[in-house]
Amino acid sequence: MSTTPPSPAPTADARSGPGERDADDGALGWLRALGPRGRRAFAGAFGGYALDSYDYFTLPLSMVALAAHFGLNSGQTGLFTTVTLVVSAVGGAVAGVVADRVGRVKALMITVVTYAVFTVACGFAPTYETLLVFRALQGLGFGGEWAVGAILVAEYASARHRGRTLGAIQSSWAVGWALAAVVYTLVFSFLGDDLAWRVMFWTGALPALLVIWMRRRVHDAPEATAQRERSADKGSFTAIFKPGRDGRPGLLRTTVFAGLLSTGVQGGYYTLATWVPTYLKSERGLSVVGTGSYLTFLISGAFLGYLTGGHLTDRLGRRRNIWLFALLSAICILAYANIPSGANTLLLVLGFPLGFCMSAIFSGFGSYLSELYPTAVRGTGQGFTYNSGRAVGAAFPTLVGFLADSWGVGGALVFGAIGYGIAALALLGLPETRGKELR
Repeated sequence: MSTTPPSPAPTADARSGPGERDADDGALGWLRALGPRGRRAFAGAFGGYALDSYDYFTLPLSMVALAAHFGLNSGQTGLFTTVTLVVSAVGGAVAGVVADRVGRVKALMITVVTYAVFTVACGFAPTYETLLVFRALQGLGFGGEWAVGAILVAEYASARHRGRTLGAIQSSWAVGWALAAVVYTLVFSFLGDDLAWRVMFWTGALPALLVIWMRRRVHDAPEATAQRERSADKGSFTAIFKPGRDGRPGLLRTTVFAGLLSTGVQGGYYTLATWVPTYLKSERGLSVVGTGSYLTFLISGAFLGYLTGGHLTDRLGRRRNIWLFALLSAICILAYANIPSGANTLLLVLGFPLGFCMSAIFSGFGSYLSELYPTAVRGTGQGFTYNSGRAVGAAFPTLVGFLADSWGVGGALVFGAIGYGIAALALLGLPETRGKELR
């Protein structure tokens, strides 16, 4: 057995001469370092995740109108999110296997088409039960898009820049969220609520245009494709649950703790993403336009948080970045939910750090999960852990929904802070991977 120590982080640039290193420095050095094919992959993954976010937020932004239209209580509306996220675990795991077996780009296009088709279908739903089924099916595509897109770009990125590159991909979630908020403000300002929520879902057809472009322009990273195709274990669930034996490390421990990490972070995040619009309208008494203004601060903070967190995960390391923002996110939730009545200016201002912290913690996810798994099962491992975390974390929004009737939405939001505590504990079972080459 070889006793050669693992390569240190600086070797990520060992293949580059001085001129190439200089070209890769600077604010956009990470983008130049991808090369032409890598930049097209970046554009495809960025667009796919932005539109994934847009399709996701059509529901939370329309929640009040949906509740009135179908006569729903808070628990029933919370179930929409839970069903979406639980089914997304299945979609994400399947998409990961597909990505390992047929390629990243093909799997990415399948996920985008799936979430677009069923988002549009939601707009035609005649009953609550039908809408619940369509939303669940939308989760199949929603679950797979991020994991597949993140892997596609991670396999083009250098170890030196991987954190900020994947952080930039993650920032597209805020772009899609902002687009959804703008469309929501326009649609609900000019149309009656009974039609407006349907129009919101119908606009979810936008991703079809992205797929047409991706078919012609985006390709998998050649080196990663060659490594994946040589392996007999590609796309194997058995491999990611295999314990270590005879001194050889297995992936079981990694899978368990990575899933727990994902559960905590996403439990906290989706609690906020689902219930803040309702909180602003029902408990703070804001109008449609007022809600949009408050969300602007939250989303602006989220966008900058993704970009900042991406840089910090390369500088501080994956684990330190997550620990830092788990603590700050929990503090911000508690503060946001306990702002006294009438202090709406403070509510507006605090939305920025809340969005910043709860998004910065996500920036390291794409690089971290990619680095925890070998190429042959990277899609399977990342798809399973990220989306199983979504499924279990989905219990948080539903719990808030059922408690909202007695505690109020603001009081119930504090459960999101528990999720970040779980994430911090999960890191105790995972290694630091900053500077790791993907093999």
